[in-house]
Amino acid sequence: MTAIIGVVAAVVVDLAVLRTRLLTRKVFWTSYVIIFGFQLLVNGILTGKNLVVYSPDDILGARIAHAPVEDLMFGFSLVLQTLSWWIWWGRRTTAAQ
Repeated sequence: MTAIIGVVAAVVVDLAVLRTRLLTRKVFWTSYVIIFGFQLLVNGILTGKNLVVYSPDDILGARIAHAPVEDLMFGFSLVLQTLSWWIWWGRRTTAAQ
């Protein structure tokens, strides 16, 4: 449930709060596909080799390349929020100059 809240919050921040609208841009999705690939690789190694172990009671159970979907959702939220804030602050800095 927390992962879903994180995704919703990141989407609201991008589209309504900061209005960076990254989700509407092809460049974001192209970049995210690359990030997602590496996220699957790293999460797959960490969870597939049991270097990171999740309690079955704490995850939904669905996995992609050994990674729980919650991990992927948190990763999406992190990437979207980081880029949204980066662009927002960059616009403010440029406007102030």
